Amino acid sequence: MEEEAAKRLAQEGHNELPSQKKQGLLGILLNILLEPMLLLLLGSGLIYLLLGEPDDALMLLFFVFVVVGITFYQERKSERALDALKNLSSPRALVIRNAKQRRIPGREVVREDVIILREGDRIPADGNVLFCSNLLVDESMLTGESLAVRKSDWDGKTKPANPGGDDMPFVYSGTLVVQGHGMVKVTMTGIHTEMGKIGKALQTITQEETLLKKETSQLVRNFAIAGMILCILVVIIYGMTRGDWLNGLLAGVSLSMALLPEEFSVVLLIFLSMGAWRMSKRQVLTRRMPAIETLGSATVLCVDKTGTLTMNRMILSSLFSRAQFYDLSTNGDLPLPEIYHELLEFSNLASQVDPFDPVEKEIKNGTDKFLLDSEHIHENWKLVREYPLSKNLLALSNVWEYNDRHVIAAKGAPEAIIDLCHLDEAHKKELLTHVQTMANNGLRVLGVARAMFQDDIFPEIQHDFNFEFIGLIGFTDPVRSSVPAAVSECYTAGMRVIMITGDFPGTAMHIARQIGLKNPDRIITGPQLSRMSMTELQEKIKATNIFARVVPEQKLAIVNALKANGEIVAMTGDGVNDAPALKSAHIGIAMGQRGTDVARESSAIVLLNDDFSSIVAAVRLGRRIFDNLKKAITYIFSVHVPIAGLALFPILFGLPLILLPSHIAFLELIIDPACSVVFEAEKDENNIMQRPPRNLKEKLFDRKNLVRSLFQGLSVLFFTLIVFVFALYLGKGENEARTITFAMLVIANLALIISNLSSERSILKIFNSGNNALWMVVKGALFSLILVLFVPLFRNLFHFSLLHFDDLIIILSGGILNLMWISLINIKLR
Repeated sequence: MEEEAAKRLAQEGHNELPSQKKQGLLGILLNILLEPMLLLLLGSGLIYLLLGEPDDALMLLFFVFVVVGITFYQERKSERALDALKNLSSPRALVIRNAKQRRIPGREVVREDVIILREGDRIPADGNVLFCSNLLVDESMLTGESLAVRKSDWDGKTKPANPGGDDMPFVYSGTLVVQGHGMVKVTMTGIHTEMGKIGKALQTITQEETLLKKETSQLVRNFAIAGMILCILVVIIYGMTRGDWLNGLLAGVSLSMALLPEEFSVVLLIFLSMGAWRMSKRQVLTRRMPAIETLGSATVLCVDKTGTLTMNRMILSSLFSRAQFYDLSTNGDLPLPEIYHELLEFSNLASQVDPFDPVEKEIKNGTDKFLLDSEHIHENWKLVREYPLSKNLLALSNVWEYNDRHVIAAKGAPEAIIDLCHLDEAHKKELLTHVQTMANNGLRVLGVARAMFQDDIFPEIQHDFNFEFIGLIGFTDPVRSSVPAAVSECYTAGMRVIMITGDFPGTAMHIARQIGLKNPDRIITGPQLSRMSMTELQEKIKATNIFARVVPEQKLAIVNALKANGEIVAMTGDGVNDAPALKSAHIGIAMGQRGTDVARESSAIVLLNDDFSSIVAAVRLGRRIFDNLKKAITYIFSVHVPIAGLALFPILFGLPLILLPSHIAFLELIIDPACSVVFEAEKDENNIMQRPPRNLKEKLFDRKNLVRSLFQGLSVLFFTLIVFVFALYLGKGENEARTITFAMLVIANLALIISNLSSERSILKIFNSGNNALWMVVKGALFSLILVLFVPLFRNLFHFSLLHFDDLIIILSGGILNLMWISLINIKLR
């Protein structure tokens, strides 16, 4: 079956619709060539041609090719990262291949696959219904009808029809299972489905204009306006004072290049896309980019207990029947006493024949282990009716037929089973005491009941059967080993952890103590929550970290109460009913393994391994991304201050030009990879999870960063101007003074990179941090500087002169002073 599926996938292609047309290589190149920096370089080349300097023009053209190459590489890298994320975000499908259930990406579904559908699944392809039970499907995407339609089994003859209408044996790609379950054989995939015929392109990853994008766009716009005004002033001043309008235009273009921080938008794109890619490597899929910004600001993590804090690997641990307990954890290898056989038998009868749910799997395993080859296994019985779990009654029942008689097996929440059995208050109180005892030991408890029924027409509700209580079964779900440390890290990072579960308060409190949750004795139950006003809930939730016996719909009230208290909320969810809470939370986190498609579509983040520690790792990474982004922006602003100053200073004071367009282009070849690759790859600070969550209103480039940048930039400008003026004072020529100053500026640029990479680590530790990109940029910059200083061809093109020994001493001394001074500034400004 796997081999056949692989062949069909190769022949017919992936099960996906044509998405938005991808940007081609020519399109990417055209967008790059329209960048302001490259247009300024090309303009400078044209001016050099008019001045009769073809060598300078060719050199600038070479820089254009290099910058285009670097930018093209960065854009393609980001695009590939986003493509990988888009593939990961494909809806999942549960298929049967080689007689085994497998969960695969929806895009890998092929014709003839058999798919298992459950409530909340997004149907991945068109198909025929082989078997279904209470299967209702929302087909409004195709028909416009808001009411879900009922499905029936395919008779093997009926031909496919248009969507819509009850009791049709066909399902369609893109529609949503709202109730029941079933099994479907795929008939059409991709563009051949009904969805494909309509021609809708489903896009999961959306590109949104984030707060960071708006802020950086505003910064670039302000700098561009300032650059344009100064450029015009410089051209006018230079032309009027020196009578050389072409060189004045060249000086103006140089200043514009020095002031234009076009790196901002590139840095933001690379940080967010690479950050999302890094998160996916840690089993966290980012579906919406703003989530990366918000993660570092989260103050509360609301998480499900089962499967997130625990392993979702239910182990049958305890049985209670006829007023007696039996501990399977200590007696599991012994034969099961007879009085518990009926309890296990009806637990199995109340489960799916081929279960997927962990609880039902464990029941089946226990039945096979203790009751195999006994009269309690009924392979010849026929399942004729199912009563599903509902929010009004947390119990389900299966009706089995044998010898014209009907046996009903029910299991569910103990309160629901007790209610079905219509027990008197004394018996009910006694049973709930036993339930509480099991729950206090951390067990998930289910009640089991049985009934007999003679008629062929079944009642509409389970309450109409005459149920008899059999007993209780208890399961233990081990806590994930990584969770206690992750919870502790959350508290250190200033974040609350709230556990939400449908289990008993005793079970929740037992788990809370195991994982180190604060205030484990304070608890709010679902019934209590339903009776609270929003004001009362807002007050009580301030000190309550456990919610038990909660139904999914109540999660929305919890989220809204936390938001009303000013918290930034991250909420996990996996079911259809979790979708409103996931949408309402600042960060909705869906479960990737056990979550429904509708939950994933409502979320900003998908947890691929359903592990709580991955959420904490994502928060750490979110903080690191924003932290490094701030460092990169600080560096960009700092490095443009001396470049702009050196371009403007000679014009204002009638001195020879220091920086020409080719010099600024050379510096950009260092700045671009440094601010994007080097800062993005820098590891997080040691104290990053010891800081309080970031205020969402905190700006990327605030007053503190502005002061730091100005101090750093003006310091570099001061040292380089001193060197330039000192060189002229010593009688060195224009070219030699320019050479010394430029070399000093390159060294100072590297000093800015190193000093801004970390506010905590020393320079030695920064070099030993494992940031390979830093070494590549430093080595590349120094090697390139040596080439332009000592290779005659490049030296002449850059209008440099040969350096003497005393020149090198000046450069080295100035570089060391620069680094020491900038490091001192950073220490003072911490």
